[in-house]
Amino acid sequence: MTPVTFRINKGVAKLGCATLAMLAAKPALAQTDISTAQLISTTPLAIALGALLCGGVTTYLALRQYRKAEIMRVKSQRQLAELSAALDEKGAILHGMREVTLIWRGEAKKADSIGPIHATIPSCTTVDDVLDFKAWLDSKAAIEVSFKLDELQAQGREFEYRAPGLGDRDYRISGRVVAGKPLIRISPREVEVDEPYVLAETRNNVPTIETYAALIDKFNHPAWVRNFQGQLVKVNAAYLKLALGGAGLEPDQPIPELFDDEALARHRRLDPLDGGPLSVTEEHEEFGVLDVTLFKLSDGAAGYAVQGLASNEERNDPKASFLTAAINELRTPVAVFDGAAQLTHFNKAFAEFWEMDIQWLETQPSEKAILDRLRTQGKLPMEPDYKKWRAQHLEAYGLKKTRETMWHLPSGQALNVIASPAPHERGVIYVYHNVTEQLALESRYNALIHVQDETLNALSEAVAVFGTDGRLKLHNAQLSRIWKLPMNKLDKQTHIADIASISAETLPEDGARIWGDLKSDILDLDTERHDKKGRIVRSDNRLIDYAIVRLPDSQTLVTFVDVTEGASFEKVLKERNEALETADKLKDAFVQNISYEFRSPLTNIIGFADLLASEAAGPLTEKQKDYTDFIRASSSSLGLLIDNILDLTTIDAGIAELQTEVLDVPSLVEKARKGVLAALQVGRDEVPINLEISIADNLPTFVADGTRIVQVLYNLLSNAVRYSDPGARVSLNVFERGGRILFVVEDEGAGIPDDIIASVFDRFEGRAVEGRQRGAGLGLSIVKTFVHMHGGTVAIERLQPSGTKVTVNLPTEQVAKGAAE
Repeated sequence: MTPVTFRINKGVAKLGCATLAMLAAKPALAQTDISTAQLISTTPLAIALGALLCGGVTTYLALRQYRKAEIMRVKSQRQLAELSAALDEKGAILHGMREVTLIWRGEAKKADSIGPIHATIPSCTTVDDVLDFKAWLDSKAAIEVSFKLDELQAQGREFEYRAPGLGDRDYRISGRVVAGKPLIRISPREVEVDEPYVLAETRNNVPTIETYAALIDKFNHPAWVRNFQGQLVKVNAAYLKLALGGAGLEPDQPIPELFDDEALARHRRLDPLDGGPLSVTEEHEEFGVLDVTLFKLSDGAAGYAVQGLASNEERNDPKASFLTAAINELRTPVAVFDGAAQLTHFNKAFAEFWEMDIQWLETQPSEKAILDRLRTQGKLPMEPDYKKWRAQHLEAYGLKKTRETMWHLPSGQALNVIASPAPHERGVIYVYHNVTEQLALESRYNALIHVQDETLNALSEAVAVFGTDGRLKLHNAQLSRIWKLPMNKLDKQTHIADIASISAETLPEDGARIWGDLKSDILDLDTERHDKKGRIVRSDNRLIDYAIVRLPDSQTLVTFVDVTEGASFEKVLKERNEALETADKLKDAFVQNISYEFRSPLTNIIGFADLLASEAAGPLTEKQKDYTDFIRASSSSLGLLIDNILDLTTIDAGIAELQTEVLDVPSLVEKARKGVLAALQVGRDEVPINLEISIADNLPTFVADGTRIVQVLYNLLSNAVRYSDPGARVSLNVFERGGRILFVVEDEGAGIPDDIIASVFDRFEGRAVEGRQRGAGLGLSIVKTFVHMHGGTVAIERLQPSGTKVTVNLPTEQVAKGAAE
């Protein structure tokens, strides 16, 4: 109600002030014009007049505000009535459409419905009936819709699905998230022209044309459906086969009648009792005897015919004959028991599933007898107290509503046994659904979900999936660790804006800014959007690499990796690598420069040593000659070492080239031999090495770099001499094999140990063998490098009982061709 506010206008205020002033002035007036007695007599009258005036003004103002409040109240009631009428009109429109909407506003397991449930799904009347998908959908479709509903509620994953229902019905089921609330819409998808819709109140539980039009297609016998005018509106394939002799129905051709006008009139005069089926026998001129069953529909009639008096009225109730024919078309085992628990109807699937004799079942045994037989055959669930279990099962005859029980059979199968009370409390209808595959599918699905969760939680990367509504649909524990988000504040409906707010608390400096930037990329609805990745530098000096990937279902996958440590290691390694590269360049420059610097004084030493050895400066004593020989030999070794270092430097720099030419092999060998003899560090009294050289005749033309080949042979012979005793034999054999030239060097030294034979060609791998002094480790490395540059190979092996063999295999013609080019 509108509050009433009292306001006093300026005139009333002035009047009150004047009255108070007058009263205050009374004593002064009494001194001049009025006596004290007169003042006393007039005071009550003034007070009464003032109070009366004040009350009148207040009453006037209160009435005025009351009238305003009443006008506002009437206006509000009128607006409320208009809104209520508009709401009722929209509700009537929604409830008049053949569509049902279920919405979950509060608890996830409780839904509200909008729209006529029974008009949309004839077999359902409540929300619980609708959510029992297997009661009105195909089994596979029921499982699929259940999974899609779970994903909608848990992850907000929207879907649209055409679900085949029972009785040849199709439904269009779509799931959406609206205003953060999951909802599904169910509408029938009509294959043919819609039949007039009849309100549920007028059906009186009598089947409709739509119901039996979908059912008769599964009959093996001719069946038909007529409208209320008696016209054929639907027949099955068996009807057309009988009426047309196997020919198909031509376009625009009316459906032929099986019976003449007289028989049809007789059928119309037959009024089945209580709307139930009624059987008659017709003598047909062409098809012979037809046992016809007729039954009433709420908006027409239906029937089917069996040739050869298939139904015996003395044995079968007309209603039963129709029920038997209907359930026999079902693949699901079905059994019907009367009020006395006697079997009255069953289908072939029931007998085949339980492997029971049909003739014995036709004797109408009691359910107790059937259970006992199945128990004896070991086909019922293994219960420790069978009698108690059987008694609980037989309580189905007192049911008021459907009961479902799961049976786990010894064969490994799982049955969902549905017990429904028969109409008019005349027994129980059992439907046995084999849900083995369904449970296995659910188990595999749950196992897959479990493996997925374990896999996500085992990842070192943080993973988060956001829906199109910006809510978190999937995440792992690493998301909480990297972004310092409390796990109890993350669920499958947390909005990205909430994550930004939480990050503002855990990372006050830049958490809100970072997630604000991510939000614009994650919620980008542009159809041309692309994946994105980058690196985030947080205020706490953590480096986070992120990647935003668009998923096919319009959701967005975001991954985060903390690369702080890796980036630090990368930086250290990069700096170290740069330092090593700088040091390597300095080393190469130093080696090259120092090698050239060594060559100048070494040349002088060799020159003066040769001058002394020639005795041009005067004769030498024997001791001086020995010293001179040692100086010359050591200088030659040092010169060779310097040459090796320079060669390695040019090879590492990539500037080494071969100067190929046609060579004379004996000349090459002789140069290498002289170099080895000149470098031998032996006294005049010591026995020199026994160097044996064998060169085969008729060698092919050899094209190579002569300087490099001499260096190779010199290094191999020097290495053999170094590890041989004085007087030992060292041999060099040169021969041709397969168009290639082989240089084989053998010695009788101690040999190379097995632990180092694989690395003797590596640089700086010279090692001491049996007490001999190790070398610089460059000779064999030079050999390997120059041989490979010529396109050849080098191999080393240990001889028995002692010695070493080195084989150099070099091409001839191939090198020649290359040189010619």
